[in-house]
Order: sequence, then structure tokens, then C-alpha cells
Amino acid sequence: MPANEYQSRLQSYTEGKDPLQMQRETPQLLADLMQGASEQALKKSPAPGKWSVAEILAHLADDEIVTCWRYRQMLESPGCQLAGFDQDLWAKLGKYSAADPRQSLDLFRLLREANLRMLHGLNSQQWDCWGIHAERGRISVRDLARHMAGHDTNHVEQVRGILQSGQICAKP
Repeated sequence: MPANEYQSRLQSYTEGKDPLQMQRETPQLLADLMQGASEQALKKSPAPGKWSVAEILAHLADDEIVTCWRYRQMLESPGCQLAGFDQDLWAKLGKYSAADPRQSLDLFRLLREANLRMLHGLNSQQWDCWGIHAERGRISVRDLARHMAGHDTNHVEQVRGILQSGQICAKP
């Protein structure tokens, strides 16, 4: 999918919504979706080359680490360069397929709470601090918060789809 199409989809998820509230709700939404799912269901890839729920959760945790850094870099050094990262390489290096999905969710939740605590303390000037993202160009703290809310929704929907299709297949 082209990058601008992906960005448009993420923006559509957040239209008219509070991105911080969306981010606050994501860990619990994921926990609710996972409730009662077996380890096998969480680690099963829905199709060749597609991430399992466990891999998505590991990605969310790693992406929140990157986001922690990006927010703080923009606040400390407005106009800074924000490197991209190769999510497929990170998945390989981080052995996402072997990750414990519940541990990944816990890590994601803790990192998210730290980011939200920081974001809630920002003044209007700090929300406008910005950096130059390697793939998306100029992005402010506000833009990144909205992007992350859309990113969350994208992955929550993927998790929902994977788990529902597995439940449907399991029915007689």
C-alpha cells in the first residue's frame, strides 16, 4: 500500500476524535480481544507473510519505544531529524514470532502510560514542537500523537480480524 494511502487511512480513524483518549483505550481494547484466546491462536499467522497477533503486539511495543524517543527529541531539539526504522528487520531481530503476546502487551501498556503522562503535561507551545521524519517530513508532537492513535486503530482492527476469523473457523 502506498505511504500516502496508509497515512490517509490512519487520519480517517482519528477524524473528530481525541487521539489521547484513543491511545489510552488501546491496551484495554487489545486485552479484551485477547481474552480467552489460546497461545496457539495468538501466534498463528493469518496468511503467509502476515503478522500474527503476537507479532503485532511485539511491534506495538517496539513502536512505542520509538515514539517515546521521537516525542522527547522533538521537545528537546525542535527541528531535529527523526529516523525511520525497518519494521520487518526489527521483527526479525526482536524474534516477534517467539514473543510472549501478554508480555508484549504489558510492555506496550507501560510505555504508553509513560507517554500519555508526559503528553498530558505539555503546554500548547510544546505540542507544536516538531521534527523532520525520514519518511513523512515535518511532524509535530501533536501530529505524532494523532498518527499513533490511528496506528493503534489499524492494528486493533487487524487483531480483531485475525481472532474473529480464527473463532469462525473453529465453529462447527
